[in-house]
Amino acid sequence: MTSDQLKSTLLSLANSPVDFSIAFSGKRIKRINGFYTVETRTILIHDRNFTDDNLLLYTAIHEYAHHLHAVILGGTLPAHPHSPEFMAILHRLITIAEDKGIYRNVFNDSPELIRLSEKIRNDFLTRNGTLLKELGATLIRASEICVSIGGRFEDYLDRVLRIPRVAANLAINAYNMDLNPAVGPDNMRFLAGIKQREKREEAEAALLEGESPATVRVHTKKSESLKPEQTKQERLIQEKARIALSIEKLQKRLDEIDQELAFDA
Repeated sequence: MTSDQLKSTLLSLANSPVDFSIAFSGKRIKRINGFYTVETRTILIHDRNFTDDNLLLYTAIHEYAHHLHAVILGGTLPAHPHSPEFMAILHRLITIAEDKGIYRNVFNDSPELIRLSEKIRNDFLTRNGTLLKELGATLIRASEICVSIGGRFEDYLDRVLRIPRVAANLAINAYNMDLNPAVGPDNMRFLAGIKQREKREEAEAALLEGESPATVRVHTKKSESLKPEQTKQERLIQEKARIALSIEKLQKRLDEIDQELAFDA
């Protein structure tokens, strides 16, 4: 696969409003398979790292996701580039590539891995999620007993059970909200933080249908805020205002120091 062919493949997954280039290094680098340079909008791939096009394509899609993310952010990337927003873009591109038959889902190639995946979901994620809900129901009963005997439930958590109150509240919310344990404890924590029942149920359904947690989180965040992502200009204007305020405060403090020095003299 040439760089031109690879670029055409990426553009077939999602069009880019800003042009970019792809280059092969012709090298084998153990530490990294490729990277994206935002200043030049260049995807560099260490093509000799790969023995088949499928793995090379995954790296290309990964770096293309960085490019699309940078375009959305007005030509910059965040300090932590692998943010939920980035992961949502990446997972969307991978899904499109799989649906088009461009990228092969290798996780379905191994019967043993498929069996292990089912074991992990059923024996660990779902079981732990069920235990979390059962813990919540038990804690609710314990809180009722604490009230009946004149004790503080928070003190009971701190000194008897010795568990963080945040963890106890999560378990109680998981039970009260009747969260589906099949999503696993970590996703139950995310769902418990969604106050609106309709949005929480929508997010839970998306997780159960196979959407990645990052994709669901970003979708939920956008639907809750109803605010478009800031442009580069808007971020710079806000940063300028913060800096101006800081300068004003520092100048005021400098004037106060000058007055104190003049008085002491």
